[in-house]
Amino acid sequence: MKIAVGIIGITLALIALMQSCTITGLSGIVEDEATGEAGAMGMLTAFLMFFGGAFAFGVPRVAQVFFGLAFLASIPARENFPDMWVWGIISAILAGLLFFHKKPKKSDAPPAE
Repeated sequence: MKIAVGIIGITLALIALMQSCTITGLSGIVEDEATGEAGAMGMLTAFLMFFGGAFAFGVPRVAQVFFGLAFLASIPARENFPDMWVWGIISAILAGLLFFHKKPKKSDAPPAE
């Protein structure tokens, strides 16, 4: 489960980052400050999703924290950048999937000498 969450998290984070950079750049062209700030929060959300995906491979509990922070970072930007609903909900779902990650059981074999 953690490998799938890591790959999905990194891939979607890169898509969210490209979208947020585009929104931020275009809002600078049309001089819309509120949308520019929402785009900046979108970039923060994308970076947190990326780190969550990266940590999902080795430390799933830390990845849950990053995905949770990505969800929280998406909240202020939702009014001016409606796609942040999507990225926030996806982050919450990925954090929830990592909740069900099971640690591998240690084998009963004696340690090698």
